[in-house]
Amino acid sequence: MSIVTVQLGQCGNQIGHEVFNAICSDVRGTHGLCSKKENESYHDACKERFFCEEGAEVPVARAVLVDMEPKVISQTLSMAARSGYWKYGDGSHFCQKQGSGNNWANGYSVHGPRHKEAIMNLVQKEVEKCDRLGGFFTIMSMAGGTGSGLGAFVTQCLRDAFPTSFLLNHVIWPYGTGEVIVQNYNSVLTLSHLYQSSDALLVHENDVIHKICAQLMHIKQISFRDVNQVLAHQLGSVFQPAYRAAGGSHYSRNPLGDLMEKLVPHPEFKMLGLRNIPQMPENSLAYSTFSWPGLIKHLRQMLIANAKMEEGIDWQVRPPPRGSSIPSSHSTNKPLHFNTSIANLVVLRGKDVHSADLGSFQDPSLYTSWLNPQDAFNVWKTPRAFNKYEKSASLVSNSQFLLKPLDNVVGKAWNMFASKAYIHQYTKFGIEEEDFLDSFTALEQVLSSYTSL
Repeated sequence: MSIVTVQLGQCGNQIGHEVFNAICSDVRGTHGLCSKKENESYHDACKERFFCEEGAEVPVARAVLVDMEPKVISQTLSMAARSGYWKYGDGSHFCQKQGSGNNWANGYSVHGPRHKEAIMNLVQKEVEKCDRLGGFFTIMSMAGGTGSGLGAFVTQCLRDAFPTSFLLNHVIWPYGTGEVIVQNYNSVLTLSHLYQSSDALLVHENDVIHKICAQLMHIKQISFRDVNQVLAHQLGSVFQPAYRAAGGSHYSRNPLGDLMEKLVPHPEFKMLGLRNIPQMPENSLAYSTFSWPGLIKHLRQMLIANAKMEEGIDWQVRPPPRGSSIPSSHSTNKPLHFNTSIANLVVLRGKDVHSADLGSFQDPSLYTSWLNPQDAFNVWKTPRAFNKYEKSASLVSNSQFLLKPLDNVVGKAWNMFASKAYIHQYTKFGIEEEDFLDSFTALEQVLSSYTSL
């Protein structure tokens, strides 16, 4: 089944380009470390998912590019075409001249309705090229105006036009120190609207990826491109083909559907976080060896201690002892900093993958009491290596990963709102104070649900 990617705003278009690049270089790589037959079926599954080859000399990405300024889209289109390995479709982009000025209301209330028809026509054209549509993957930032405001609007349009298709929003959380003065308003409005229309939100924090670039990849002057390449690697590590069942002979047909089915058992809980190990500069790979027990041990501790990367994990955090599960409202015995999960998916890629033992992830004390641990944990595997790493492991988790950042953003936005700062910039485009209050209420509900796990 095929996934249609919708790239929204500057951030969405730049990341989208890196994602297709990562997927393409992975498929072309000779580093698969697996049999020829295995490599071919991996290749075919990936192509069907992300590219269509309608008589073109290179694969064409199944993507729609949307921005309110032309610069980034024209750069993205020409960089893809210059790669010589893949490209975007000729009529697959929509851009305007004026931008959204980092104003969510401008993107949502003005540009969205004005350009709805043109954008949805492009989406429809992409959908018609798919033999079977698996769903939509949208990529957007929360801080600016186009990705966030127009992104939230387009997500609602996708939900209305394709009510039965899966819809996953990949959302970039802004730097805590700030990129835009009204980024917390934009974030609160974006998240509350996406929560209504999306099946799940896969969230990456800019601060975390920046740290990975500095501490693990040893990059001295970190550019947005460096950050986006790490992001793209993490996304590829989940969305490239893998087997759902042990010893499976067919690659999973619909990664979006499988992901939602496993990780989002209740519509109140749809915030997914992603961790991937190992991550290191390419020149260090030759000197590094990894074992499955070592990778799995690190990944599990990253989960329970809510560590963002494999360096600096707090190894003191332990799951609460068995049998101590009283209702969480009185959970005085819950260890501080322990991250409770609703559901987890681990994706393993590489050599001897079938020997990997994931029993430690099935420990009931990691999960909330209302799901059976057998249902709460799933694993996908493939013996084919991903992007030069002989062995790699990814974790997609529906857990308390995002409680703290969400609490921070809502708190900062509320403080600004209480003093009526910058509200007039939103009301002039028709977003009233009640709309803000509705958004705060919706996110307070999400916070309270995740806190009480």
